[in-house]
Amino acid sequence: MIAMTIAEIAAATDAQLLRTPDAGLVITGLTHTDSRDVTPGDVFVCKPGEFTDGHLFAPAAAEAGAVLLIVERELDIDVPQLLVDDAVIALGAFATELVSRVRALGTLKIVAVTGSNGKTTTKNLLRTILSAVGPTIAPRASFNNEVGAPLTMLELTEDTEFLVAEMGASGIGEIARLIAMAKPDIGIVLNVGLAHAGEFGGIESTVIAKTEMVSELTTDDVAVLNADDPRVAGMAASTAAPIVWFGLGPNAAVRASEVRSDAGGTAFVLTLANGESRPVRFRVLGEHHVMNALAAAAAAEATGVGIDDIVTALESVELAERWRMQVLGGRDGVTIINDAYNASPDSMAAALKTLAQIRTPGQRTIAVLGEMSELGEFSGEEHDRIGLLAVRLNISQLLVVGQNARRMHISTINEGSWDGESSIVDTPDEAFALLEKAIQPGDLVLVKSSNSAALRFLGDRLGELFSW
Repeated sequence: MIAMTIAEIAAATDAQLLRTPDAGLVITGLTHTDSRDVTPGDVFVCKPGEFTDGHLFAPAAAEAGAVLLIVERELDIDVPQLLVDDAVIALGAFATELVSRVRALGTLKIVAVTGSNGKTTTKNLLRTILSAVGPTIAPRASFNNEVGAPLTMLELTEDTEFLVAEMGASGIGEIARLIAMAKPDIGIVLNVGLAHAGEFGGIESTVIAKTEMVSELTTDDVAVLNADDPRVAGMAASTAAPIVWFGLGPNAAVRASEVRSDAGGTAFVLTLANGESRPVRFRVLGEHHVMNALAAAAAAEATGVGIDDIVTALESVELAERWRMQVLGGRDGVTIINDAYNASPDSMAAALKTLAQIRTPGQRTIAVLGEMSELGEFSGEEHDRIGLLAVRLNISQLLVVGQNARRMHISTINEGSWDGESSIVDTPDEAFALLEKAIQPGDLVLVKSSNSAALRFLGDRLGELFSW
């Protein structure tokens, strides 16, 4: 991070200095909430959690070389400590100050992305594109909340030219809080769907929350909006920023045409807002990821990146992220698609459609599906809808894992026009035992669920089983 003294960090976080013989000590290390990540010179934030308390791990952080602790109570450890009322709020204030200092140098551009689906993929694509142009900081994994986002911001240095910020939310006001830490120069809204609808309290509340990404943008900024999503398109009235539209339709300034998908990815022709076009062979599996590529391309063009650099970067990406349409296996012609990092009705439908699209004539398709969580009152009907979609797509076999997803199984067996098979088991271990015997040479297998169902580990086990 950019160098700051302990006294400056204390002022930014409104903290009381404890056990600090030298308030002028300069800190340049990274900031962590996991003691296992700490290296010499780093800062450790003792964040109370749902199941444990970061203060319990402060001794381990100190032993690993932490030179500053942010605490909510004084600890009997001979390491400088900043005593605050709320460690998470202090973390955000720390990030806000550091971003402000780097911004003052005049070279930093901030690109932020939100949406119900595709945030992490788009963030990773942007990191790949922008890293080829200049020093770029982007989140690890899905660091997109009030803890993960500021931890990423605190990685900024004097040389950083681009910060890619992934901003998630499960309620109104959460994106606004992140934007207050690091207001984007370019704000992207990918889509608005039912992901976390139960927590938001309905789709309209989701729209309000996602609109926060662009409502504070000025005429000097850029809003990158999905022209194909009516809820996102409606956000145009809520921003003062000029808009770059992306999508598949003719009204989009940045668009894809001639889209063709197979087991090796998706080919399409990319057209940028300046009118330039190039063919792209995009190796990230799933036609739905083309929209993420378009959003990344639109934002990159807005920063001044040319089409050749954008295409080269897009074509270099083979995997969006672990457990997101990750292709595994290969032995006996068996392909495992592990897309079980998370699931919403939209992403579940997209994954099933990909399974149907890329199968070859005569190839068996097996969908191993777990629950879609956090849907609230929409849960039952959305699980029904996915089961019926599996029937309409003529998926050969459906295996539902967990009673929370039972309605997918029920809706398929009640559908009389389907030649496929449907079954249900309670646990991933039971699913593995069944699939170990049921998968045949040449099968194409999708594993998909919300994080809570933990099917990503089932996908990994199947990938190992059929690895070379």
